[in-house]
Amino acid sequence: MTDALSIPPRPAHRLIPSQFPPIGLFDTVATPADLSAVMELVGWTNDRLVTERINRLPRNEWVYGSPNASIVMAAFLHVAPGGMRFNGPDLGAWYAADNIRTAAAEVGHHLRRETVVRGAAAMRRRYRAYTATLLGDYLDIRGQQASRPEIYASESYAASQRFGEQIRTSGGAGVTYDSVRFIGGTNVVAHRPRNITDIMQTDHYEITAQAASRTIDVRKLTA
Repeated sequence: MTDALSIPPRPAHRLIPSQFPPIGLFDTVATPADLSAVMELVGWTNDRLVTERINRLPRNEWVYGSPNASIVMAAFLHVAPGGMRFNGPDLGAWYAADNIRTAAAEVGHHLRRETVVRGAAAMRRRYRAYTATLLGDYLDIRGQQASRPEIYASESYAASQRFGEQIRTSGGAGVTYDSVRFIGGTNVVAHRPRNITDIMQTDHYEITAQAASRTIDVRKLTA
């Protein structure tokens, strides 16, 4: 199999729970030294895992001193327990989609899983939408579900995490892949914070998931 590289969707869309408000920690500092001092001042370094993660991220990949830099860095420093599809628990990544429908299907799937785990009939959550331009060439594995079934496994991330971390270690930008949750949708994971540019907050959405149904309700909120 010949690995192909491609440019990811532009813009790429990402949804972030509104319960995590944007904190401009990285947006205004000018140097890595300033950033370390500010992180300590506001208590980020009280979180041992955050400290370990930022130390794993080379300083030349830190993003700071620009609008929404904190949104980018939070994706790498605040990681879901157990990691996600293409990253382990040691360091996060930036996941995005070709459009809002695909992004909503992805977060709605995880909201439904949380609903089941909590034993609730339904859960509702609000999200902020962002667009970004992702720089670099990404390993393109679209259309390879049959040849890479372990990477596209619906319930296990064991193989895909090893795959993604190997790409990160080798210096790759990330992966473009088919959405497992939305037929015809495209997702991308960016492993390099510096490649995430032109970040803009757009709209707000409310997503409702039912424990007994795979259908999710997506409602765009008005100002």
